[in-house]
Amino acid sequence: MEISIQKQVIYLIAFLLLCFTVSAVGALASIQAQSFYGSLVQPDWAPPAWLFGPVWTVLYAMMALSAWLVWRHGGFRKQHSAGWLFLIQLALNALWSWLFFAWQLGLWSFVNIVVLWVFILFTVITFWRLNKLAGFLLAPYLMWVSFAAALNFAMWQLNPSVLA
Repeated sequence: MEISIQKQVIYLIAFLLLCFTVSAVGALASIQAQSFYGSLVQPDWAPPAWLFGPVWTVLYAMMALSAWLVWRHGGFRKQHSAGWLFLIQLALNALWSWLFFAWQLGLWSFVNIVVLWVFILFTVITFWRLNKLAGFLLAPYLMWVSFAAALNFAMWQLNPSVLA
């Protein structure tokens, strides 16, 4: 069944809105993130605070495009496990910002990011099987979250009095 161009555009916009809404939910928890991040003892390999915004902007756009490509393979009614994996990892992604920045819970933010990583991996595999480009578009996200998990762990260990 052919999907009209108009419907494809509407769904692409919807996926972009979904991903950037999740980004906004995380950003609400991160209002003071730059100063908080700067106040923490950091490993030598920690990136500057200004880098996170641009990286996440690109990653959220790639996530939206990836989900849209999978949706085009019969929609998430047909690909319901792919849809659920995508939604769960988005929710875990938004939760991490609250755990780390707003609530300053080092252990729980690390547990969350490990679970997030697993869900991203399953999402990549599922998307790859349905559309190679969709899976490929999520690979940088998986790599960034791998790095973020290592950074989360290091920051938690270096700041035990702040990140309980």
